[in-house]
Amino acid sequence: MSTTTVEPAQPQQPSPAPATAGPASPTPTPKIHKGRLAAYAFGNFGQALFYNALSTYFVVYATTSLFAGVDKALAARLIGVITTLVMVIRIAEIFIDPLLGNLVDNTTTRIGRFRPWQFVGGTVSAVLLLVIFTGMFGLVNVNTTAFIVTFVVVFIVLDVFYSLRDISYWGMIPAISSDSHERSVYTSAGTLFGSLGYNGLTIAVIPITTMFAADHTTQTQGGWTAFGVICALIGVITCWTVGFGVKEKDSALRRKAEANGNPLQAFRALGRNDQLLWTALAYLFYSFANVATGGVMVYLFKYVVARPELFSITGIIPFVAGILLAPLFPVVTRRIPRKAVFLTGVAMMGCAYVLFIIAPTNIAVVVTALVLFYAPQTLIQMTGILCLEDSVEYGQLKTGRRNEAVTLSVRPMLDKIAGALSNGFVGFVAVAAGMIGTATASDMTPANIATFKGFAFWMPLVFIVISFLVFLFGVKLSEQAHARIVRHLEEDLDGDGEPVYGKEIARAVLLGEDA
Repeated sequence: MSTTTVEPAQPQQPSPAPATAGPASPTPTPKIHKGRLAAYAFGNFGQALFYNALSTYFVVYATTSLFAGVDKALAARLIGVITTLVMVIRIAEIFIDPLLGNLVDNTTTRIGRFRPWQFVGGTVSAVLLLVIFTGMFGLVNVNTTAFIVTFVVVFIVLDVFYSLRDISYWGMIPAISSDSHERSVYTSAGTLFGSLGYNGLTIAVIPITTMFAADHTTQTQGGWTAFGVICALIGVITCWTVGFGVKEKDSALRRKAEANGNPLQAFRALGRNDQLLWTALAYLFYSFANVATGGVMVYLFKYVVARPELFSITGIIPFVAGILLAPLFPVVTRRIPRKAVFLTGVAMMGCAYVLFIIAPTNIAVVVTALVLFYAPQTLIQMTGILCLEDSVEYGQLKTGRRNEAVTLSVRPMLDKIAGALSNGFVGFVAVAAGMIGTATASDMTPANIATFKGFAFWMPLVFIVISFLVFLFGVKLSEQAHARIVRHLEEDLDGDGEPVYGKEIARAVLLGEDA
């Protein structure tokens, strides 16, 4: 594998390439390679499962079993240290993601620029995930200081290699097709299998961790180690499936990507892509709300509802919703603007929070709220991802640079920010509300419940409202606008003169003022 970073070159005149049209174009949608689509989709099964294990269940493991062999007061302090470290590390690493995206964009191998990072990033991160779910092979019970130091190093390396896998995975879609509908099919398939992996893990986590425990009833270190082994194996299998099964396409638009520039130029390109930034901001606030509430659901059922055996509902509902809605996404967005899809979904989540706040102990109300909370998330996520993908061409028209992986590195960066806050947030809420160690639902006071509701429901509700407003007023990159941008770029590149880029032309094409 080799990486090459070059200075910006003057736009070249590539040989004419067949134009691919967006939803508004009469040109037929290209035929989709079924084997490639299946391999791509399966990859996100392991990737989403991995993300859930790391961002949600590592904290559950840390607060329940990791420090089970130490004094309770010391355990509380160690939980605080670990969750804070995870939050700080993940926030610090978000500034690295665009650099990793630039590394991927400038990778040159015989199998492309994305596939090598599926093999390397996926394999290394899977092995290290297993290591952290073993308590560093029991080091936590030998020397807590050595454990903390080792944990920091392992977690940083794990996070970097997972980011390389994640960035290269989503960065592939603009490399597979420039057609918005075809992209929606790949995004839909990837999201469907991602939902199966993410929510399937939620359904399976308690059975797995108790099945492999000594008494088969409680969550112990043995159960969590088995959990880590299973997640690691699935992670390796799925990333290798993508590496072997997905190929990139050549096109006039992608040939321009041969000169991607250095990291500083990549950061500038991101900063100038206003549609990328507005979409990212709306998605970020949605992610804050999603992971903040999703991360404490186990505490809701254990300490507030007092029915921990019903926790699997939080996996079943999104699991079923993903199966039903993800395949329908390309059909839905052919008839309903994706902006309306995003806003409707976010509004449904807002209604869910209202129900959670009103009656958090009523099973019927809680289940209704869970449906409103989880059902629209598949559509919200796919809409956000598609807007980010389509901003690749918008950024190319505006800046003259086509940064595929750098642009798509924004989505995992947003998930990482949300996940980092979730790690710290969940640990903080568990300690603040007295939901740690051997505490039970009967130990919860009204003050404990009020603290839990404030952080689990009221605060995320504010985030959801902000997400709605940002997407409503900031995002202008519709399906029709993207089709216009692609046509403009292809016609420009196929012409006899120098390609024309810039802020004014990008805005005119975006808003349809170039006709």
